[in-house]
Amino acid sequence: MHWAPAHAETATRKREYPMTHAPEVTGFYEARTGSVQYVVADPATKNCAIIDPVLDYDEKSGATATIEADRILNFVAGRGYAVQWILDTHPHADHFSAADYLKRKTGAPTAIGEKVVEVQKLWKEFYNWPDFPADGSQWDRLFAEGETFRVGDIPARVMFSPGHTLASISYVIGDAAFVHDTLFMPDSGTARADFPGGDAHVLWRSIQAILALPDETRVFTGHDYCQGGREPRWESTVAEQKAHNIHMAQYRSEAEFVAAREARDRTLPMPKLILHALQVNTNAGRLPEPESNGRRYLKIPLDLLQAPWD
Repeated sequence: MHWAPAHAETATRKREYPMTHAPEVTGFYEARTGSVQYVVADPATKNCAIIDPVLDYDEKSGATATIEADRILNFVAGRGYAVQWILDTHPHADHFSAADYLKRKTGAPTAIGEKVVEVQKLWKEFYNWPDFPADGSQWDRLFAEGETFRVGDIPARVMFSPGHTLASISYVIGDAAFVHDTLFMPDSGTARADFPGGDAHVLWRSIQAILALPDETRVFTGHDYCQGGREPRWESTVAEQKAHNIHMAQYRSEAEFVAAREARDRTLPMPKLILHALQVNTNAGRLPEPESNGRRYLKIPLDLLQAPWD
C-alpha cells in the first residue's frame, strides 16, 4: 500500500483547488493517546484554526498539564498567526479537549457541531447531573450541517459525520478534510461505532459522504496508532482512502461493512479515559469546578459501560 507523503501535491489538485484554497496544515502528534491536533492556516492572511487540541491528563496521578496546547501556541506565535477558531470535531472519549484553555489564552471562539446537545443529554443522565445545561451553550458557536465559515480567506464548511458518535462532524477547509475518527489512515481502517449513540450503519453513510469529495482532497485523521510499528502518519487523500483503506476497499456494501464493524467492536475494550474525558469534553474542555477544599474531582459512574476487559 502506498499513499502520498504529506508534502505531495498533484496537478489535478491544483486544477480542482486554487492555491488560495489550499491551507497550510501542521499536525501535532500526541503519543500518549495517539491523537493528532492541527493548526490550519491561510498563508495569505496569517489567520488560523486549531482543531482537536489536547489537554494533557495522566490518569494514574490525576495530574493535568498544558504541554500540548502550549506547544501549539508556541508554533502559532513563531509563525505570526492569529487564532481565528478553536474547533472540536466531537466530544472525545480518549483525551481531554484543550479548547477552554486555548480560548482563555487567545480569545478565539470555540465551536463544535450542534448535535453535541444530544451527547450532552446522554451523558448528563449517565453522570447524574440534573443541573447541567445540555444546550451547547458551553461553546461560542454550534455548527449546523452544511454551514460555512472561513479561515482567513479560505472557505470552509461543515459536514455532519455521525456514527462514531452522535455529534461527529468533519471540517472541509479548502482542499483539506478533517475527518476526526471516522476514517483512519488506509492501513488502519475506520472508527469504532459502539460508544453510546454510535451506529455502524450511520458510520457507513458518513464515510460514503467523505469519499464522495474530490479524489484529490487531502484527508486528515484525528488519531493514528502506528500500525505495524511504523512512524505516526495522519494525511492521505480521498483517492487513497478509496483504493487502500483496509475496510472500505474490502467491504463494498453497507451490510458487509456493518457486519465486520460490529464484530470487531464486540472485541474492543472501552477507551481507558472515556469516563474521565466525557465529563470534561461535554463541557467544552472545562475541568470540574473546585470544591470547598480547592480541589477538582472527576466523577466515575460504575458499571455503566459493558465491554471486554484488557
